[in-house]
Amino acid sequence: MTQAVFKGIVAYPITPFRPEDGAVDTVALTALIDRLVQSGVHAMAPLGSTGENAYLSDIEWQTVAETSVRHIAKRVPVIVGISELTTQNAVRRAHFAQQIGADAVMVLPTSYWKLTEEEIFQHYAKIAAAIDLPIMVYNNPATSGVDMSPELMVRMNHDIDNVSMIKESSGDIQRMHRITQLSDGQIPFFNGSNPLALEAFAAGATGWCTAAPCLIPELTLQLYRAANAGDMQQARECFYKQLPLLQFILKGGLPKTIKAGLQLSGFDAGIPRSPVLPLDDAQREQLAQLLKALQT
Repeated sequence: MTQAVFKGIVAYPITPFRPEDGAVDTVALTALIDRLVQSGVHAMAPLGSTGENAYLSDIEWQTVAETSVRHIAKRVPVIVGISELTTQNAVRRAHFAQQIGADAVMVLPTSYWKLTEEEIFQHYAKIAAAIDLPIMVYNNPATSGVDMSPELMVRMNHDIDNVSMIKESSGDIQRMHRITQLSDGQIPFFNGSNPLALEAFAAGATGWCTAAPCLIPELTLQLYRAANAGDMQQARECFYKQLPLLQFILKGGLPKTIKAGLQLSGFDAGIPRSPVLPLDDAQREQLAQLLKALQT
């Protein structure tokens, strides 16, 4: 297995759609990638929840994955998101990510039937056996219907060679502390809950997986740099300055709020895919005021 070390701000790009036909807009996607790389983010994770992974066809998913990996061109590491109901489809997409040159995959198990811990373990084990890439375990019960305990995630890290990172997005800071406790701080874990960014760094998070750099890259980077340097006073000031926006984009739904914010800044990424609707006028005005406040 290829070991890779990721840290810092992992940016989550949206998937742009063309207004005329709703197809994936690869021109806008590559332009957004350039903006993010130039902003200084440390890695990029296309096809996460922000990238509307769940709403893409197989061909669209492959298009976004391949376009992203090819255009990033090793300027920063690429972690391709995979979220599938069946292990077979997850393995197929993991194979594809490896073939196109991704640096890692981030696997979010999704479920119709409630999965046992052993079923989740075997899901990851079979994906890991099929590829050589590092795997980030992604826990996000609000979107996936699967809630993995810190004990299970640490067990998978210990028993499955490729499982080398954890992204914890349940919104429970105690789980991050538990991961640190169970692993003696040896497992790299990433915060996936924007309003917990400050607490997560204090709990020992290796980095922050977030869509916020699409709108406020410098503030997210400032927070990481301050926390990484141990300057928690500066980290707190930076965090609380951006917290109202972080809360808004999370509560409003990341694809729709990030796309609206990009449009307000002059970057047209289309609208979210139905049944998700764009922000209404009142929400857009609230978002505009939040962004304006951060420019002063």
